[in-house]
Amino acid sequence: MKELEGKRILITGGTGSLGQTLVKRLLSGEMGKPARITVFSRDEAKQHYMRLDFMHLREATDDIIYQNSQDLLNFRIGDVRDYPALLAAMRETDVVFHAAALKQVPSCEYFPFEAILTNIYGAENIVRGIRENKLPVEKVIGISTDKACKPINVMGMTKALQERVLIEANRDCSDTSLMCVRYGNVIASRGSIVPLFVEQVRNNQPITVTLEEMTRFLLSLNKAVDTVFAAISNGNRGETYVPKVAAAKIIDVAKALMGEKVLPIIVTGIRPGEKIHEIMVSEEECFRTVKQGDYYVILPVLPELREEKEFTQVLTSEYSSKDNNISVEDLKKLLAQSSDEIASFM
Repeated sequence: MKELEGKRILITGGTGSLGQTLVKRLLSGEMGKPARITVFSRDEAKQHYMRLDFMHLREATDDIIYQNSQDLLNFRIGDVRDYPALLAAMRETDVVFHAAALKQVPSCEYFPFEAILTNIYGAENIVRGIRENKLPVEKVIGISTDKACKPINVMGMTKALQERVLIEANRDCSDTSLMCVRYGNVIASRGSIVPLFVEQVRNNQPITVTLEEMTRFLLSLNKAVDTVFAAISNGNRGETYVPKVAAAKIIDVAKALMGEKVLPIIVTGIRPGEKIHEIMVSEEECFRTVKQGDYYVILPVLPELREEKEFTQVLTSEYSSKDNNISVEDLKKLLAQSSDEIASFM
C-alpha cells in the first residue's frame, strides 16, 4: 500500500510554487490516492486561480489530474498565524505539509517580526493544535531552506527556529511523526533569480548579479517534491532530509540563460541579509548526518529522539554551495529541464 493512500492531506501555503507542484503530484496517485487534499492559505485570489488551473486542464495526459481535482481537491482560506483557523483545518487531517512561509530575504529583513509570526508562530500553532487537542495527525513535514543552516538573515533565522520547533515537538506528540526537509533555490519558484534573469534576457536588458562570487544550490520543483516524498516514505521522527543537488555560481546561471545573446552583466552589490554561499549541512551537523539514497539525512539534534542504533557518518565537512560548481554547459541542461518557460527559451 502506498504511503498516502486514503489519507486526508493539508497543505499550508499550498498556493505557492511548491504547493502547486505538490498538489499535481499528489493527484497523479504516485503516492496512493488521498481521500482529500486541502490547500490552506490566506490569499483568496491565488486560491481562485489555482482552482481554475486544476479545473481546466486540457491535455490528455492530465485527464487523471483533472478528474481527481474534481473529487479530491478543496481550498480553505486561513492563516497559519491564526490558531483557531489552523486548528479547524487540522481536525480531520492525517498528513500536514507545512509550506506556508515568508521567504523573501530582503522583505524579512525589513519586517522581521512579520517573519517571526509566520515562520515560527505558524509552526508552533501546528504543534499546539496536535498537542492540546489529540488530533489524528500522523505525519508533519516542515518545508525548510538552506538559509536555515548557519543563518545570517532573518528568513534563515526564523526557518532555523521553525525546524527546532517541529523537531522538538516529537517529544510530547507521541502519536505524530514530525520531520523537516531542507533544500536550496528552486529554479522556477515565484520570486527566485531565474525568472528574473529570463525576463531580463527576453527584454535584452543588462543582467543584474549581486556579487560575482555568489553561489547557490539549484533544484527543480519536482526534485523538491521528491525530497518531501522521500521524507514521507522513509523518514523517522525528528529527521531532516536534504537532497544531493547541483551547485553553481549565479553569474554562470546568467551566462547559461543568455544562450547565444551577449548582454552586459552588472554587479549590483549584496542585498540586505544575503549570503555569498549557502550551506545545507553544517560542520556541527556532520557528525549526525547519514545517507539515504540520493539524500543526506540529519538526525535529530536532541539525543533522546535518535533511534538507539549505530550509524555511519557520511560527511566530514559542511555541505556548501561553494564546492563542486557545475559548468555553464551543464547549467544549460539543468535549466532546460526545470520549466516549460525556460525550456522554450533555451
